[in-house]
Amino acid sequence: MSLDIESSSAATAPPGAPAPSPAELAARHGLTVSGARPGLGAYVRQLWGRRHFITSYATARVSAQYTRARLGQLWQVLTPLLNAAVYYLIFGLLLGTDRGVDNYIAFLVTGVFVYTFTQSSVMAGVRAISGNLGLVRALHFPRASLPIAQTIMQLQQLLMSMLVLFVIVLMTGELPGPSWLLVIPALLLQSVFNAGLALVMARLGSKMTDLAQLMPFILRTWMYASGVMYSISHVAAHAPQAVKILLGLNPAAVYIDLMRFALIDSFTSEQLPPHVWAVALGWAVVMGVGGFVWFWKAEERYGRG
Repeated sequence: MSLDIESSSAATAPPGAPAPSPAELAARHGLTVSGARPGLGAYVRQLWGRRHFITSYATARVSAQYTRARLGQLWQVLTPLLNAAVYYLIFGLLLGTDRGVDNYIAFLVTGVFVYTFTQSSVMAGVRAISGNLGLVRALHFPRASLPIAQTIMQLQQLLMSMLVLFVIVLMTGELPGPSWLLVIPALLLQSVFNAGLALVMARLGSKMTDLAQLMPFILRTWMYASGVMYSISHVAAHAPQAVKILLGLNPAAVYIDLMRFALIDSFTSEQLPPHVWAVALGWAVVMGVGGFVWFWKAEERYGRG
């Protein structure tokens, strides 16, 4: 190949003039490095051009996920419900963490459903590249399509589960009100945050093959620190101020609290951390934009090595 380029360089150079370098010759004829990372703006445009592929891929994965299970898509709802039942038995009845919490069933189920969305997005992001190496190596497309599609897949599952969540909340005595509309911006901000986090985990998971085995332990610890089964404001009432600040900045807890505030009348603004909407927006922007840029910087390395 180098001999052919040098021969071509010599053939195109005027007599007595220095032959152009291979890089100059490639630029002259519009040749680019195979698999080179495009600029950030071009990458965003490529990703937007694949938007139909992203949504179709996510929908197909949702449909195929439980095809071998007898109950099929019903498991999308049964899984968080069974988790909520187990947590209610252990934390509500045995450990008594329902003390100080009105309408504990709605409180708990809302926390489980919302946290499951983030947890599932993280686990899907870890495997987004490493679990699709055949696709990554065979086709040229923006690799960010995969973790973003995985997040959309988890969002679709959550939206189906939300119907059951609304029924449970209604059965516990809550009535629909204007505050229920806050579910939309809260879910939108959480989706952006989850997508950015999935992009971060996809880059890490593409090189760290054991990350998928480690993440369940990290996610379980994060869940216990996010107030899924208990009220953070009640448990941390006498904690040091630094602990209260850290718990209030926990993104998983922030999005859970916003959803509870929207759906449960007894969950008032006094139980929310200060400036909760600003914190939710900040996490969405920082993780969404930062995760996307960090993933893009390794675009040419995915699927290699």
